[in-house]
Amino acid sequence: MSRHRLRAAARPLRLRSLAPVLLLALAAPALAGCADDGRAEPASDRPSGATSAPSPEPSVGTGEYPRYVALGDSYTAAPLVPETDAGDGCLRSSGNYPSLVAEAFEGTVLADVSCSGADTTSLIGVQRTFDGAAQPAQLDAVTEDTSLVTLSIGGNDFGLFSALVGGCAQLAQTDPDGSPCADVGAGEATEVLAKIEQRVASVVEGIRDRAPDARILVVGYPQIVPQGKESCDALPIAAGDLPFARTVNEGLAEAVEEGARRAKVEYVDVYALTDGHDICSDDPWIAGRDTVPGQALAFHPFAAEQQAVAEEILRILRD
Repeated sequence: MSRHRLRAAARPLRLRSLAPVLLLALAAPALAGCADDGRAEPASDRPSGATSAPSPEPSVGTGEYPRYVALGDSYTAAPLVPETDAGDGCLRSSGNYPSLVAEAFEGTVLADVSCSGADTTSLIGVQRTFDGAAQPAQLDAVTEDTSLVTLSIGGNDFGLFSALVGGCAQLAQTDPDGSPCADVGAGEATEVLAKIEQRVASVVEGIRDRAPDARILVVGYPQIVPQGKESCDALPIAAGDLPFARTVNEGLAEAVEEGARRAKVEYVDVYALTDGHDICSDDPWIAGRDTVPGQALAFHPFAAEQQAVAEEILRILRD
């Protein structure tokens, strides 16, 4: 499915076993950065590079999309982007891209059911959040009168992304100059990316069955791994693993794009949109390994990324 080829591995990286551990590790500082009422604490000084993109301009049209449903994982929920509600365990921000898109259209009612930790199975079944809360199937929010749906999902399937940013960092400690993550993970990553593509296409069909007249946009994933030959302290992976990590990052974006193409719906190319804003860039739109209280969870988007995605969605909707 991907034009990128991951070299064969002698043994698989245990993606699924690493995912729950990393999710809990990321969730703890998220809760610590929230006030007693579940809202994120106000941001302190913005770190270097976490600049804001321009806010979306209001639409001149009214009633174009009366009911908008946003489906997705933490890259849609945007944990710790102000203001974040930790009450239901989804860490959903009122400053995420679905909220910004909805605000641009007069009269649009938003049902944002995105949830941190969600994967494609969370669309059709109950999701248990990191604090044990039960979230209903996200597709339950898609009704026949839904006019617009955005979907961003797949990165958590099989623990792919959490293994990339967490598991590879752990393995780097054993061989910082080698390629320990690629040596054990390439084979499984190839298989997982193909399955994610299929799952995304299936989810879109489920949306179409419930809302046959809705406009559906599949939203991709951002560029996290730098294009250069070196990583950085914010993304602590072994020197030899950088090409592998980049290929997985690109491969995930391509798998989601291909899933959208197979389902014949529009695709929002967030990977291209975030070029030059990876974790190691001078102007990162994604936080590195350290959570930034009041701004972004570790390895998750800053407000600038969410605003840029919202603007791109609005551009597509208005074309």
